[in-house]
Amino acid sequence: MKRSLAALLSLVALTALLLASCELQAAEPPHILIREALQFENIGDSGRVPGTIRLLYQHIPEATVTLWPWQLHEREREMLMRAFPKLHIAEGEVDDAGKASTPALAVAWKDADIFITPARHAKTFQAWAKTGRPYGFFGSHFDPISGRTTLRDGATLEELRDAIAKLPANHFDGHYKSREVYDGASFIFARDTYSLQYLQGQKLRTPIVEFGLDGTFGIAVRDEKRAQSWLKRIGVEDRKFICVLPRLRYTPYYRVKNLPRDQSDYEIDAINAEHAARDHAPLRDLITLWVRETGLKVILCPEMTYEIAVSKEHLFDPLPADVKPNVIWCDTFWLADEAASVYARAVAVVSAECHSPIIALSQGTPAFYVRNPADTVKAQVFRDLGLTDWVFESSQTTGQQLWEKLKPIHENRAAGRAKVDAAMQQAASIQKRMVEVIADAVGKHRSKQ
Repeated sequence: MKRSLAALLSLVALTALLLASCELQAAEPPHILIREALQFENIGDSGRVPGTIRLLYQHIPEATVTLWPWQLHEREREMLMRAFPKLHIAEGEVDDAGKASTPALAVAWKDADIFITPARHAKTFQAWAKTGRPYGFFGSHFDPISGRTTLRDGATLEELRDAIAKLPANHFDGHYKSREVYDGASFIFARDTYSLQYLQGQKLRTPIVEFGLDGTFGIAVRDEKRAQSWLKRIGVEDRKFICVLPRLRYTPYYRVKNLPRDQSDYEIDAINAEHAARDHAPLRDLITLWVRETGLKVILCPEMTYEIAVSKEHLFDPLPADVKPNVIWCDTFWLADEAASVYARAVAVVSAECHSPIIALSQGTPAFYVRNPADTVKAQVFRDLGLTDWVFESSQTTGQQLWEKLKPIHENRAAGRAKVDAAMQQAASIQKRMVEVIADAVGKHRSKQ
C-alpha cells in the first residue's frame, strides 16, 4: 500500500513537473526565421511572402516572425508592414561560420527557434544546420527534369511525370548535392505532387516529406484604393471583365534586371521568338471570342515586368480591329496587393503564368492556367486541388476550348465560385497542417533542451 502511494505521489509530481515545463514553453512564443522575398519584378515571388507570413500569424498568432529577405523593394516593405505591423525584418548575410553581417540579423540568427524557406538549395540551410536547431523546406519546388539544357522545347505535364518516374533512386545526390542537409531537415513540403513523387522515389530520411502548398495560396493582402482608382480610370466595372496574362517560354532576365545580353540570353530570345506566336494563339482567340460573345472587357496584365511588352506584342497588337476597343493593355507594373484587388473583381483570370491564377483563387475568382511546354511541373498543383479542367497545355489547346470552359463560368458565377471555394478549403487545410508541423518541430526541439 505504501509502495503504491509512493508511486502515485511520484506520478503526480512528474505530471506537475511536465505541466510546469509545458507552461514555461508556452510562455515563450516560437520565433520563426523565414528566408524569402525574391523579386520585386515578379508578383508571384512578392505575393508568396505575405501569403506565408499570414499563415504563420493565423495559426501561431503568438509567434515572433522575422523575415530575412534576399532583396526587398521599398514598396514591398511598405506592403508587408501595413499588413503585418508585428513583423520583424532582418537584412544582411550570414557566412559559412554563422556570423551575420548586420546587428538585426545577428539577433534573429541567435534567437530564432526554427528556420524555414521555400528555397530548395542546400547552401541556404548549411550554416543554420550547424546550430542544431530545426529547419524545413516550406512549399518547395523539386523539378529534376525541366530546363533549357535538358528539354529545350519543353514537355507536357504527363511527359514530365513519366520521366520523373524513371529516374534512378540515386538521382538526387548528383542533381541537388548535399543530401545530408535535406535528410537533416525536420520537414520537406513539396508544392506539387510531382515534386513529392520525385522526393519519395529518392528515399530521403527526412521525417516528414509531404505535399504542401506554395505560400501564395495564403495571400490576403489587398490595395483596394489603388485598384478601384485604376479600374475607374480605365472605365472597367466590377464583374464585367476578365484578366489575361502572357508568358514567354523562358524568362529573359536580362530584360527584367536591365543587364547586357550574354550568349545564353541570345539563345533564350531565339527560342522565345520561335514559339511566342503559337503559344499565345489560344489566349488571343479566347479574347476575341469573349469580346464578341459577351461584349465585356479584357485587361491584359503582367505577372513579371517584361510581360508588359509581351502582352502588347503578342496579345493586343494582333487582335481584330472590332475587338481592340474592349481590350485594355496594362502598361505599368503593380504589386501583388493591387493585383489581388483587381483579380477579386474579375469574372475570371486566364494566365500563361502560374501565380496569378493562385492569387485569383485566393480571392474567390475562377482562374485558368494555360501552361506552355517549357514551364515546370508546378501546374500539377491545380490538379492536386481538384481543378484539373482549369489547367491547359498551350500546345494542345485552342481558344475555342478555353471559351467552352469559360462560358459556363460567365453564365453561372455562383457555380464557378463554389468550385473555387472547395479548392481553397482544401488548400487551407493543407497549409494549416504545414504550420502545425513548424510548431511541433519547435516543441520537440525545446523538449530536448
